[in-house]
Amino acid sequence: MCRSIKILRQPERAATREEATAAALQFVRKVSGFHKPSEANAAAFQAAVEEITEVTIRLLNQLPAKRPKPARGQLSGV
Repeated sequence: MCRSIKILRQPERAATREEATAAALQFVRKVSGFHKPSEANAAAFQAAVEEITEVTIRLLNQLPAKRPKPARGQLSGV
């Protein structure tokens, strides 16, 4: 859907609030069809970005830590 939204759940580190907000902004832009909303729509647009940011952070905090992929050539469980 949104190719510019990157995967935020990484095994190396937790996503930052800024990354979650950037992903939320891209999502709202795509769904609404507005790159930059008019003044009349700005409050609803910004509220949606903020809500989606909060939901994204909550989701990431509730998911178990992502395990790193094994290095090439290593067998797991050996």
